[in-house]
Amino acid sequence: MVPFGIAVIGCGYVADLYAATLPNHPSLRLIGVYDRDPARTAAFTACHGVPGYRTAAELLADPAVRAVVNLTNPESHYEVTRAALLAGKHVYVEKPLATDLDRARELAALAAERGLQLASAPCGLLGGAAQTAWRALREGRIGTPRLVYAELDDGPILRMPFHEWISPSGAPWPYQDEFETGCTVEHAGYWLTWLTAFFGPVRELVAYSALVAPNPHVPAGTALAPDFSLAVLGFEQGVTARLTTSIHAPKDYSLRVIGDEGVLHVADSWQYDSPVTVSRHPDGGPQPVPPVPGPERPHRYPGTHDMDFARGVAELAAAAEDGRPSRLPLDHALHVLELTLAISAAGPGAVIRPTTTFAPVPPMPWAGGEQQ
Repeated sequence: MVPFGIAVIGCGYVADLYAATLPNHPSLRLIGVYDRDPARTAAFTACHGVPGYRTAAELLADPAVRAVVNLTNPESHYEVTRAALLAGKHVYVEKPLATDLDRARELAALAAERGLQLASAPCGLLGGAAQTAWRALREGRIGTPRLVYAELDDGPILRMPFHEWISPSGAPWPYQDEFETGCTVEHAGYWLTWLTAFFGPVRELVAYSALVAPNPHVPAGTALAPDFSLAVLGFEQGVTARLTTSIHAPKDYSLRVIGDEGVLHVADSWQYDSPVTVSRHPDGGPQPVPPVPGPERPHRYPGTHDMDFARGVAELAAAAEDGRPSRLPLDHALHVLELTLAISAAGPGAVIRPTTTFAPVPPMPWAGGEQQ
């Protein structure tokens, strides 16, 4: 079989994550790359031994390129994806699909009009942990699911040495883009793609988002996105979920699904082979769920998160090659994007200001409180 030709636009930090796992997918062939910064293109091509294009137009005009992998900064996702679709290329774009829902819908309509595949990260739903958990739910291992607690706390980022985070090709972690985009837009999709696939569309949501801590690492006047969000989601299937994202709380990427007969637990959404366990009510200890057999992954990203970044690209290429719907459906991606943007933009949400108050509650004397 002739490998499916792809090209990357955007050679920043995340591009190295894709390059590290691309060898897992011999059905793909990286034809070349382009970055608007010529030095970045040169550094990436030298590191990974792939050709570079002088311009985006040159890349889009190359008939060997059947799909574009859009790894630009979020504000450029719409323009680059639109240009690639107009050039007749399938497109896989890093999250978010776009920073505006109407523009994302426009891209979806353009892809449909031209008969092209368009898909968006994250692709963790295609991983072993997600598929194992999903099968366990379908098999009824915890009875009827009722409640979900999903966490995406990325640790105290502002206290970490993120200025020193450098990709293998020498690209710095784009912290200003990350802080301007916000942890909700960057991270909520990891769980939202799972939960909406498991339980269907969201019927209603209540959300709160805020900038809870000062950030001294960006220029004064920078428009920072919320660094904390909390959403309660009501799914059409009757499940209620609580989703938390932040960049301040200790790292926690866990999922708990509480059912009538037990609790399903996934330790880490960012580990594609994360253990999945089930604890049966009322006092059963966690029992491992046998993992579903998945594709071998000899090549892994050498970092803290074991994700197969290129798997979504391979799925897009396979769908295009076979003329079938993608397992990362575009209407699903639009729903996840709408939820994500709504949560990030929620602000104080529906604020209830209590009319009651109380005097300070004293601690016990033996705990260091004053004598009454």
